[in-house]
Amino acid sequence: MAVLGGLEAFDKNLLKSDALHQYILETSVYPREHEQLKELREVSEKHIMGIMSVPPEEGQLLSILLKTMNAKKTLEIGVFTGYSLLTTALALPKDGKITAIDVDKSNYDIGLPFIQKAGVEDKIDFIESEAMPLLDKMLQEIDGDDLYDFAFVDADKENYSEYHERLIKLVRVGGIIAYDNTLWFGSVAGSVEPGFPMQALEIRDFLVKLNKSLASDPRIEISQVCIGDGLTLCRRIS
Repeated sequence: MAVLGGLEAFDKNLLKSDALHQYILETSVYPREHEQLKELREVSEKHIMGIMSVPPEEGQLLSILLKTMNAKKTLEIGVFTGYSLLTTALALPKDGKITAIDVDKSNYDIGLPFIQKAGVEDKIDFIESEAMPLLDKMLQEIDGDDLYDFAFVDADKENYSEYHERLIKLVRVGGIIAYDNTLWFGSVAGSVEPGFPMQALEIRDFLVKLNKSLASDPRIEISQVCIGDGLTLCRRIS
């Protein structure tokens, strides 16, 4: 978590117009935001690491995507306070299930009351763990007919490539793997603003390699969306 220290001064929104971003939020995002998502967002914004929370406009996109693909079984790596997790739980049908993995349950506990109030706690299986060993265990145990429909990754960026090699086997053909923060405050395109933290620059390098790798991966179709600070959608085709 310490690697994000110093990023609070930088804008996760990549739109060059703050007024345009606010227009989008006030016109089409906030009026449709579930009450419990709104309350969780407001609490998360006050957290010392609130910058880690998924932006509401991105949550709105994920919700539509999940509903459109009729997802029932999803996987989330990196939960924080649970904005994207609650978004997913609200989007899934009553029999939908989410396996949520994070190394720090204390942040999830912040969002849990809102999840409970929304009536979707029964859809969530939260596991406090490092993701890599758990994914490896899942690969050994999962049945070919019981793969995931969707996976959302918003965890340690330096391991995104390793997660991808596992998720490509855990998500069904036709399913989607979504990677958050793949434009990394806009830094992947080259120059960065003065004062950009050195450790954040190291993460930028990991993401540049990831983006190049995903773009050439024949097992997936991709779309890199300029929302938040970048969301890459990968549809498994083989």
